[in-house]
Amino acid sequence: MPDPHPPAIWWLRRDLRLADNPALLAALAEGPVLPLFVSDPVLRQGAGRARATWLAAALVDLDGELREAGGPGLSVVEGRPEDVVRRVAAEVGAGTVHVSADFGPYGRRRDTRVAEALAADGRSLRATGSPYAVAPGTLLNQYGTPFQVFSPFHRAWSARGVHGPAEPVDPTAVTWVASEQRVPLEDADADLLPFVGERHARAAWQAWLDREAEGPAGYKRLHDLPAPDATAHVSKALRWGHLHPRTLLADLAGLDGEGPAAFARQVVWRDFYADVLWNRPDAIRSPVQPRFRDFERDDPATSGVAAARLDAWQQGRTGYPLVDAGMRQLLAECWMHNRVRLVVGSFLVKDLHLPWEDGAAWFMEHLHDGDVASNQLNWQWVAGCGNDPSPFYRVFNPTLQSTKFDPDGAYIRRWVPELAGVSGKHVHEPWLAPEGLPPGYPAPVVDHKAERLEALERYQQVRG
Repeated sequence: MPDPHPPAIWWLRRDLRLADNPALLAALAEGPVLPLFVSDPVLRQGAGRARATWLAAALVDLDGELREAGGPGLSVVEGRPEDVVRRVAAEVGAGTVHVSADFGPYGRRRDTRVAEALAADGRSLRATGSPYAVAPGTLLNQYGTPFQVFSPFHRAWSARGVHGPAEPVDPTAVTWVASEQRVPLEDADADLLPFVGERHARAAWQAWLDREAEGPAGYKRLHDLPAPDATAHVSKALRWGHLHPRTLLADLAGLDGEGPAAFARQVVWRDFYADVLWNRPDAIRSPVQPRFRDFERDDPATSGVAAARLDAWQQGRTGYPLVDAGMRQLLAECWMHNRVRLVVGSFLVKDLHLPWEDGAAWFMEHLHDGDVASNQLNWQWVAGCGNDPSPFYRVFNPTLQSTKFDPDGAYIRRWVPELAGVSGKHVHEPWLAPEGLPPGYPAPVVDHKAERLEALERYQQVRG
């Protein structure tokens, strides 16, 4: 006799959590659930060291949580998704595979292939929910076309509103099953495990909500300052789906003041860039504004000077303290403060005249929270070639940014120990210190004033 209640498959991708998960709820409505993660060779190859390390730890954490609930744990199966999902569905007799919709270019192509493979066996792929507060492709302007500028998108997003969190799941009440095809989990970085997963993300988010001066109330005032560490640090949790933005917005909804609204605005930026990439999948590699395809840039592949400058930027050896502090934080923590990301990005493309794609690739290699839509389109914003770009004439002065957002140099001294003993304002311009540059710290790799003029000249050519 066939099983009257065959399991449904819950195929996890960017929703590594049990709470506020509509796709999991849809699977539970059918009966027993097989939680499946496909180790996709395409994604493994392009993941980057930092994201691969985070993912390994996140899978171990989720597997542990499922086992604590009395189940056999997470089924990780290696191979092409269209092959793996079809095989596992056939193995357990699942009629439906439930997912949270993926709106990235690769994810859309992959899911089409999987849906076709399942359909050949009379099975279906069903998407419920998404990683975003408002799913890409939902909002259109008055002409029925996608938004090109953030501010009107923000207004439409606010007018539409956001659904509340999905109903909670008691994992101990679920009948969990496993696939016989699963492979052992990769070893996780023991130092990373205490910081990964849904339970840690929820606790860290709640701790930030409970902070007084440096929590939601102070966010608008402090979020541009890297030294106080006043940001919520939820970008990794959102990237991997340990928390859903609905959860964050619901927790902020009852709070007064400008801080919670300023934080919510950052969530909207995330939705906006996902929407842009949905409509312009070529933006991963190509400028949104076509005229920038001929923009003059220095090529590290053909110029030794450009290659040396790229290396100095990557290693935090440019001679500009705030830039170097940010790049060293990236290497040490696989994360960087948002204001500093803008400064180092502007420095790469407008002081060093290097391709934004080189910066985007370095970030994706080294960020735990590397997200294709946010990363590529933020880099295009800085480079001035995106759909809602930074004005071409905006060239961040790394010294002025340093004195404005790290006035006492606390962030710089934390990440650039060579400058720890430099007194007062000279920490921002150590080449002007009476005692000269401290041992081991480089002179500026370029002159900002001269390179700003060069950048403006190049941008004028494209603008004209």
